[in-house]
Amino acid sequence: MPRPDHVVVVVMENHSYADILGNPDAGYINALAQRGALFTASFAVAHPSQPNYLALFSGSTQGVGDDACPQTFSSPNLASDLARASATFAGYSEGLPQVGDRVCDSGAYARKHAPWTNFSTVPAEVGRPFSDFPTSFSALPTVAFVIPDLTHDMHDGSIAEGDTWLRQHLADYASWAPAHNSLLVLTFDEDDHSQHNRIFTLIAGAHVATGRYPERLDHYRLFRTLEALEGLAPSPPGSPSGPVTDAWGP
Repeated sequence: MPRPDHVVVVVMENHSYADILGNPDAGYINALAQRGALFTASFAVAHPSQPNYLALFSGSTQGVGDDACPQTFSSPNLASDLARASATFAGYSEGLPQVGDRVCDSGAYARKHAPWTNFSTVPAEVGRPFSDFPTSFSALPTVAFVIPDLTHDMHDGSIAEGDTWLRQHLADYASWAPAHNSLLVLTFDEDDHSQHNRIFTLIAGAHVATGRYPERLDHYRLFRTLEALEGLAPSPPGSPSGPVTDAWGP
């Protein structure tokens, strides 16, 4: 597997694979898929939102089955695993009032979509407003999550609004990544209860072998892939979900 310098993970909301694939309102997302690896059997692990974000960030739902806030955990997670390997993490949330804020809701910001805020093993300052997302992409941490607010993640706003937000705010990074040993991962938290939680997931950027991949992928396996890309041991230990190993080229 490649060892990227930077990985940016973007999580959108509440739409199925069928909602996005070929939808003209999601023109930018579909264009990304055409130049990346599209996983045609990607699934969320639960309803509602929060367990999916926890699974993607920590390899476990932490026993959570709702969107209740606040939550507190001390278990291993992506940020703490990266820190132990002298790598870095940040979560950029649109609408977060200030760095490290642990508020449950503020305008269109929702803490349930920012799982790092729930872990005592993660410094509060890794939670940053999206306005802090670097314009010089070489200044990005090793792994970054980008969480649009409830209007722009397609939860409250439309597919077209979310697609436009992605193009306006992340197209420059997506264009920069292939030549700078970096990746963009785009996924959804869950579907709209219409497709057995089948969701749209793609990886684009350096060393990605373009195409469609029919193997089963879920948030647990995507978490494991993020860790494997950075050379991290499986967390939690003995996780049955192996990383994606067949979507990489030279």
